[in-house]
Amino acid sequence: MVLLTLFLTKYAIIDSLISTISDFQFILLVISILCITAGGYVINDVFDVEADKINKPSKVYIDVSISKKKAFVSYFMLTIIGLIIGIYVSFLKENIAFSLFFIIAIGLLYWYSKTLKKIAIVGNLVTSFLIALTIFIVYVFEIKNTNTASNLSDAITNFFTSISVTIYIFIYIIFAFFMTLIREIIKDIEDLRGDYALKMNTLPILIGVKRTRNIVLVISSLVFVFILFIIKEELVHIPILLWYTLLFVVTPFVWFLYKLFSSKTKKDFHSLSNLIKLIMFFGILSMSLIKI
Repeated sequence: MVLLTLFLTKYAIIDSLISTISDFQFILLVISILCITAGGYVINDVFDVEADKINKPSKVYIDVSISKKKAFVSYFMLTIIGLIIGIYVSFLKENIAFSLFFIIAIGLLYWYSKTLKKIAIVGNLVTSFLIALTIFIVYVFEIKNTNTASNLSDAITNFFTSISVTIYIFIYIIFAFFMTLIREIIKDIEDLRGDYALKMNTLPILIGVKRTRNIVLVISSLVFVFILFIIKEELVHIPILLWYTLLFVVTPFVWFLYKLFSSKTKKDFHSLSNLIKLIMFFGILSMSLIKI
């Protein structure tokens, strides 16, 4: 999902309009982000192993197919490779300050795995922020400086092109953030037993499953209204995007809201988690239609 998001952000929205980095530099950026992301998954599995034995015993890999020591080594190797490449791409972009994106992401991933995921809503917000950050990083590395234009006409054209692309980018950032937030809270409901056994303070443990489900329902309803607003303001004049969004985003979202209202069991919430991931996939895939 991260790989798809990175490539579509560049080649579907940005590349033909305001791109300033080469394909080689972009591939390096992708490798950096994927290594750091993979490292984050590894360290999360290391710290989550006891909870996973309860929540999803068939998907426990640490101390089963790989030792904890080797997992730590894998984490450090992936993270260091990702950081070095990220710093190098920032150097090529002639803005070493961009390295902070990679340092912050690494720090948050470790802090999340170690501590933040145990704190109600905080861990969910951090994960959502990091997912949205992947789109923003590509945008920051790619955006063209309007001040470099050779004349006033080019500068004005660049400015308005940048505004248009920026609007699309931030629509997807908002979509990615809130859809991830919804899925993360649902996963907390799904993982209630294991999290409770390890004395975590997730939202469903603190306020109960029913109240947490109602919070998800409110957030989901607001996201649904946001999508309808985007359809009305942006997509109503673009038939291919309009019909795609109605069929592959709005329709399954309506079904998601209906099922969420009546969900009670772990199996119900697992199905909802998969459904929201599918909606996210189709939502991100809609980037490909923007270029068309």
